[in-house]
Amino acid sequence: MAKLSRDAGVGTLHPRETLYATGLLAAAGAEIIVPCDGCASFAVDLRGTYVLSIEAAGTVDGTNWIPIPIRRADINPVGYVLGVALSSPALYVGACLAFRQVRVRCTSYTSGAASTVLSASVAPLDQSLVGQVTTQLGTTTGAAGAAVTLTLAAPGTGLRHYVTYLSINRFAAAALTASAIPVVVTSTNLPGSLAFSFAADAALQGTLDRWREDFTYPLTASLQNTATTIVCPATTGVIWRVTAGYYVAP
Repeated sequence: MAKLSRDAGVGTLHPRETLYATGLLAAAGAEIIVPCDGCASFAVDLRGTYVLSIEAAGTVDGTNWIPIPIRRADINPVGYVLGVALSSPALYVGACLAFRQVRVRCTSYTSGAASTVLSASVAPLDQSLVGQVTTQLGTTTGAAGAAVTLTLAAPGTGLRHYVTYLSINRFAAAALTASAIPVVVTSTNLPGSLAFSFAADAALQGTLDRWREDFTYPLTASLQNTATTIVCPATTGVIWRVTAGYYVAP
């Protein structure tokens, strides 16, 4: 029997049970759908041996489906993906507020079968760690006198980078002479074409100049599904290293 709760304002009865649908994803186009009207979150549990890709999506009108970001519940508390290529069992979760139905659909198939349980619940998705943890890291270094670009690859349709910290190191591979013009590190896909000025002072060989910024609120990439870059210019006698911590989400 469905569990019911009464709305204190208008006296409307609401279902309070978790809804389930089960099946096999074993061919391209195979799908499982569960109603989620009044639900806040959903989970996808996959078991078996298989090589395939799935997409989670929701619909308001029952006809048009919109991809929903999902994340691994067992290992990743923040980072989201839209389409996922799967080669091992896993549990994924996502939010389904305002959707009438949610589905998981096999978008490409190679072999095997994924035994799938799809559930929708009134419980909200736990987002307490969003903006507080770093789940992915990008780093790169170059040769003396060479330009260096750190590229965070495009995360996928509907997703963008959230940069939690940025570190730029300038190492003097040779003695540096002073200049009247600062060294400018530039970026792409960050608000305001974010740039950083570095000193162009004289420095002894072996000197390391460190700069790091931990963003209290993650720095949000300007565009979805777009690479984000930090570009260090070629500077005589300098070896650059750039490191960025980030996660991906809508």
